[in-house]
Amino acid sequence: MNNTDKAIKALSVRAWVFKRKISGGTMSADGRLARDVMLGLSKTCRKLGLLFFTCLGDRLGLDTGQPKVPPLAVLVARGA
Repeated sequence: MNNTDKAIKALSVRAWVFKRKISGGTMSADGRLARDVMLGLSKTCRKLGLLFFTCLGDRLGLDTGQPKVPPLAVLVARGA
């Protein structure tokens, strides 16, 4: 693992710790899972250059007036 990878990993962990400190943690296992899924999706969108709320709104079927976002698996495969 090079220094850049270590720095990116440290930033990923920091986002979770920052959120936990602000919110005081979660009340249940389901809450922890939901938080982890949203943070993971947020980080994936950032890495792919997507706006998190645009992607989330598209997946929830909200009419955001933005072009449709392809499935994340397709975008990740293109970037790999």
